[in-house]
Amino acid sequence: MAEISEVTIITLTLVLAAEFVNGWTDAPNAIATVVSTRVLRPHAAIVMATGLNILGAFSGTCGRSYPREGDCQLRGR
Repeated sequence: MAEISEVTIITLTLVLAAEFVNGWTDAPNAIATVVSTRVLRPHAAIVMATGLNILGAFSGTCGRSYPREGDCQLRGR
């Protein structure tokens, strides 16, 4: 098994923490927008945000280690 350097572990930890905080702040902002404009009721907005966040987490294709041909547009290739 290949050894992973401490710098790599620290970098990955920081990236995952930043993504977690980003998701933590995006969801409430999206919910607050539709509730404050009275487009959706609070319960409906929370259910919709929860469902779509879970769907988005599982449907991301560019995050795989080995993207298949046509999955995502890679820059410079």
